[in-house]
Amino acid sequence: MKKVKLLSAALVLMFMVPVFTMAQEESKFSAGADFYSNYVWRGSKYGTGPAFQPWVDFTSGGFSIGMWGSFDALGYTEADPYISYAFPFGLSLGLTDYYYPGLPVFDFETTDSTGSHALEINAGFGTGGFSLATNYIVNKSGGAGSSGRDMYVEIGYSFPNISLFVGAGDGWHTTEGKFAVCNIGIGTTQEIQITESFFLPVSGQIILNPDLEQLYLVVGFSL
Repeated sequence: MKKVKLLSAALVLMFMVPVFTMAQEESKFSAGADFYSNYVWRGSKYGTGPAFQPWVDFTSGGFSIGMWGSFDALGYTEADPYISYAFPFGLSLGLTDYYYPGLPVFDFETTDSTGSHALEINAGFGTGGFSLATNYIVNKSGGAGSSGRDMYVEIGYSFPNISLFVGAGDGWHTTEGKFAVCNIGIGTTQEIQITESFFLPVSGQIILNPDLEQLYLVVGFSL
């Protein structure tokens, strides 16, 4: 529990770093938003209907810190602060705090799955078109809907026009909490020319969750 509190406090403190470092020339602050037909994450659907997913990010060298969110018209809300570092040789390490607005934001007493926060360690490696990601919830007893000590692993490969991925996990990723394949998909991205100088990135995915026995089609665009 002390480790969860320390990680949470560190995440909050480090999220304040951009306020003091935006003046540095090598730093970069950016923001944007994605719009999707529905929100499917690691093979499971969250919320109902179209999702608006804004984000803000501050980057300096390999270091990034920011927040990503998802909201829909029927009341689903999610706001996830994150911090990460990308090494030149393809390895990245990070920490994500899954948080759902409406729960007490400073409640780090995560004793069960109804707690406000689920803290996840992220590690990824990419080279060429190949990518591998591993993720682990550090909460022992869960939080923000997680089961506690949840794991998720995903392997992918990107070709010039399409990308393929397969993911497996346990805890909140599967129906019985046992480790199983839960996310198989194929995706593509294209740019649609709106004006001479403006192109709209449009993406689409077909996602199969063998564990839930569900098939999803997700289409969206980015601003």
